[in-house]
Amino acid sequence: MANSKSAQKRIRIIEKKTAINKVRKSKMKTAIRRFEEAVAAGDVTLAQEKLNHAKKVIDKTAAKGTIHKNNAARKKSKLDKKFNELTA
Repeated sequence: MANSKSAQKRIRIIEKKTAINKVRKSKMKTAIRRFEEAVAAGDVTLAQEKLNHAKKVIDKTAAKGTIHKNNAARKKSKLDKKFNELTA
């Protein structure tokens, strides 16, 4: 356990930030999973809608600093490839 008052405060702040980041990552993963389910079902219009939503959530997550921007770009590229395979 931390001894100084400032170290204790840092621990409290880190716990709050960890909880917030966990929620953001969970939302992102859910959006990606819903897109992949739409692709698996073969519904192009639903997949397009879910793709746009997933990209938006990924961008927001990266903008907040929860994930790195290159990680976000890689995830979006992966989703685009799956969508292109569906429409091809």
